[in-house]
Amino acid sequence: MAEIVGVFATSHVLFGSPDGDAQALRVVEGMNEIGRRVRLLRPDLLIVIGSDHLFNITTRLQPPFTVGVSDTFTPLGDMDIEQRPFAGNRAFAESLCARAADRFDLAQGEELRPDHGVMVPLMFIDPDGRIPVVPIYVNANMTPPPTAARAAQLGDIVAEAVGLDLPSHLRVVVVATGGLSHWINIPGHGEVNAEFDRRVIAAFQSGDMRWLRAIDTETLLKNAGNGGLEIVNWVMAAATLPGRRAEKIYYEPMPQWMTGMGGIAIV
Repeated sequence: MAEIVGVFATSHVLFGSPDGDAQALRVVEGMNEIGRRVRLLRPDLLIVIGSDHLFNITTRLQPPFTVGVSDTFTPLGDMDIEQRPFAGNRAFAESLCARAADRFDLAQGEELRPDHGVMVPLMFIDPDGRIPVVPIYVNANMTPPPTAARAAQLGDIVAEAVGLDLPSHLRVVVVATGGLSHWINIPGHGEVNAEFDRRVIAAFQSGDMRWLRAIDTETLLKNAGNGGLEIVNWVMAAATLPGRRAEKIYYEPMPQWMTGMGGIAIV
């Protein structure tokens, strides 16, 4: 039986800041720490749960959940990210979709070009692009978006597929990207709700997922903005390794980046 050896979640915003910006430096160090911890776990596969920013999954077709099914992926290149191809794991992606088929209708993406939402964390976790990646996209841009409860159910299936469909010696790390609070191009644009962000992180730290799995879209929109809908990515990831307490790696409320920046580890 393959094993999920760790779960991590991190915001994926990264803007330039003047030298000496203490908050920015702490965020970068937090992301670097997540990268160090992932590499120490020696994963054979990364499952990255993120959101597409209307580059691949547009308003023309709006699947709630999309799995990247390909042998290789080439980054989109937004935010000047290098367009260097990296490996996928088509066999596992296909088996995940097949295993979920009687419970979820998962869209399959053969030609996804991952944008900064997936690539920024990968730049810190696997800068050389050596670890195969299966991306899972949660469509936070559609109306209604997937709920935390639904995302958690898919997380349960991801854990099941890892245990049953991968070779027994493989080590898997699950990474969620996005959040925390940020309002983007809607009333409240640029706001950060540090109190709510800290409540979310504390809930992961408690190991009690009941509130997080039950949180509704209206609560997220009210307290964390439309960008905060990406918190459901964190919920899905945590569901793959249930019953464990998270450790807070970093948190910085950064209205100058329009985001409550945070990261956690569950091992």
